[in-house]
Amino acid sequence: MPTVLRGALVVDGSGGEPYRADAVLDGGRITALHREGRPGPRPGGGRVVDADGLALAPGFVDMHAHSDLALLTDPAHEAKVAQGVTLEVLGQDGLSYAPVDDTTLAGLRRQIAGWNGDPADADLDWNWRSVGEYLDRLDRGIAVNAAYLVPQGTLRALVMGWDDRAAAPAELERMRLLLAQGLSEGAVGMSSGLTYTPGMYADTAELTALCRVLAAHDAYYCPHHRSYGAGALEAYAEMIAVAREAGCALHLAHATMNFEVNRGRAGELLALLDAATAEGLDLTLDTYPYLPGSTTLAALLPGWAAAGGPAETLRRLADPAALARIRADLEVHGSDGCHGVVADWDTVQVSGVREPGLRWAVGLTVRQVAARDGVDPFTAFTGLLTGDGLGTTILQHVGHEENVRAIMRHDAHCGGSDGLLVGDRPHPRAYGTFPRYLGRYVREQGVLGLAECVRHLSATPARRLRLRDRGQVREGWHADLVLFDPASVTDEATFAEPRRAPRGIPYVFVNGVPVIDDGRRTEALPGHSIRR
Repeated sequence: MPTVLRGALVVDGSGGEPYRADAVLDGGRITALHREGRPGPRPGGGRVVDADGLALAPGFVDMHAHSDLALLTDPAHEAKVAQGVTLEVLGQDGLSYAPVDDTTLAGLRRQIAGWNGDPADADLDWNWRSVGEYLDRLDRGIAVNAAYLVPQGTLRALVMGWDDRAAAPAELERMRLLLAQGLSEGAVGMSSGLTYTPGMYADTAELTALCRVLAAHDAYYCPHHRSYGAGALEAYAEMIAVAREAGCALHLAHATMNFEVNRGRAGELLALLDAATAEGLDLTLDTYPYLPGSTTLAALLPGWAAAGGPAETLRRLADPAALARIRADLEVHGSDGCHGVVADWDTVQVSGVREPGLRWAVGLTVRQVAARDGVDPFTAFTGLLTGDGLGTTILQHVGHEENVRAIMRHDAHCGGSDGLLVGDRPHPRAYGTFPRYLGRYVREQGVLGLAECVRHLSATPARRLRLRDRGQVREGWHADLVLFDPASVTDEATFAEPRRAPRGIPYVFVNGVPVIDDGRRTEALPGHSIRR
């Protein structure tokens, strides 16, 4: 039986003027749009949802999600569906769980436990190894649709381990073949995490060779580039040069300008992007509407200190000579893991720990941890790393409001939460990104118009993903839809209470099936993998 959404204000994702209409959903598609004031029969039969006072928009696309395990361990995924998200892009920042072998998977589970947790074998059957097998697991039933990026750091770990060296020709060729296989199995592109090991050890030539595979498959490159601090513009320029040389599309992950060195410099970044677009580069970017960033505490270490994998990292943290070198890189020179900026321990705040005995540290900055323990901040930093087995997650308070606003206005901008769903007090962006755009930056501050913002959150990312029938409210297209109240939609998640659900989003449909119905989560799991 069809579902009729009656009297909605349709914000269709095109960026055009909203209009009032009744929308008919049937068989997972939008089968009809009956515009107000136009002649013709009104839809009847089936369920009718009174949408008067609500905006009907395409479901939102989270272009930068870290739900790789959360979708498997908690398929209901209320953190995202409550925001109106109907599609997530996984495999971000060059590190995820496919393709792998047994040894690589074990290392990755330990390395990125701070991002995704590390469910025990009894709680999650880790029986996939290829990209296709991972996507098949998603197809068993999830709340939202999901696309996957082949992670370049994972490729490197699988072929070379965590070694800090250049790839030999045979190793590079194997990475290219594995990438091509992942794309043929359905991945939409490749990600990199060039401040994370082992992906950061790849030089420009290696990245370009991999990106030529993307170009051959009409897939895109999604880099977390080498610096968001000192040298940020040079790092962006490197990624543009790689994409230009390889001939592939480029999507810049969480594209912002952070740390004090970049205050007020968003215009320089946007000028660089506009020049590349004018030259013909197919370029998009995503951001989250918050100032702090979030990552693992271990990510601040210099790259050399993490070579060889987590066990080698912990060994160095127990070696006085290595510790002295790490201290100098962090507090004098500026670690590459900390984006070339000298660590400011007042801005590094613990958001989650693996060891229950360290929960007292959650919410404290590294400097506050140091004061509590009567040690200097570097000693507190290394003590947390060793005591928590590298599992500590952090917030970094390094963003600037003027940069955030300027970048979100760019025509090629998309929304991405970069949200971590684990930890005692995760970043609220995992639970509030999309309603925050609509509430704070549209209704309250007018930084974006409503139609423009919806386009940034739906149609623009859908075009990047080469989706021909998602991302707009159009007849015949998939019924991935959200009904929200423009007058009240807002994020409720805060840094103190990050898991609070948003307000003003009473209905969300994934493939025509309600997953949020009159403000309540249903039991439906209508999502599946979206394959290239």
